[in-house]
Amino acid sequence: MTSMVTLLIMERLVIDLHVPEPSYRQLASQLRERIRDGRIGPRGELPSITAMVQETGLAVGTVRHAIAVLVDEGWAYTVPGRGTYATEKQPES
Repeated sequence: MTSMVTLLIMERLVIDLHVPEPSYRQLASQLRERIRDGRIGPRGELPSITAMVQETGLAVGTVRHAIAVLVDEGWAYTVPGRGTYATEKQPES
């Protein structure tokens, strides 16, 4: 009998500095898509600010701006001292 192992591999967050779209919007768009398609499920935790800074090379303020956009749009909510989470119900597109 063999056991099955399932690995969830998150795609890397990639920011293209050679396009006109601001970095915070690129990041917000990638996170929004992960929420929309279920890679980050309802009430699922988004990567930490520190993790996103390390992965993308963006400044802390830029990452916070991207998160603020998602919160303002209704895709995510923050719990101070805990993290940022996807909302249970996705906003109307």
